[in-house]
Amino acid sequence: MLDTTPLANYLGFFALISYIITLLPTTLRVVFPKTKKTEIPKLLLKYRRQIGVVAFLFALGHGILLVGKRNFDFFDIQTYWIYVQGVVTFIIFTLLTITSNDWSVKKLKRNWKKLHELTYIAMFLLVWHVIDKMWGHWSYVTPSGIVGITSITVLFIVRKFREHQNKLSKIKSMRKTEQW
Repeated sequence: MLDTTPLANYLGFFALISYIITLLPTTLRVVFPKTKKTEIPKLLLKYRRQIGVVAFLFALGHGILLVGKRNFDFFDIQTYWIYVQGVVTFIIFTLLTITSNDWSVKKLKRNWKKLHELTYIAMFLLVWHVIDKMWGHWSYVTPSGIVGITSITVLFIVRKFREHQNKLSKIKSMRKTEQW
């Protein structure tokens, strides 16, 4: 029988890289404001949904190959407990993929953006997933995957901190103008 594990791992790695690319535009603009002047964030933003769908397709292939190889028992709760990060992340990716179209944006309106904020939960789950599942049997792409997802997660935290600081600054300046 053909061992599909290396292919499954590569598909998982490509899914991870594609996913990281979807997280870059906003994070780059907030954490590194000078990137606003470059075309990179604009280009990535323009194709973010399509890249996200590609990430989903890679993740789907990754999941199908691993489910086939490991003969998962879908009726055993232990299966879900062991693979909770991958299963929940895949569910999130599925929801995001299904709604990554103009029709969904129009129908869901503000809720579309709220739904797509699930991507940040997926980001944290993926850090856990990659480290947990690859611990002890790394390939040469594993360090790149860990560095990539951990880096974008740290940058996301920095982004949120800066956004919070900017919000506080605006509130303070509004209060000063109200006092005068």
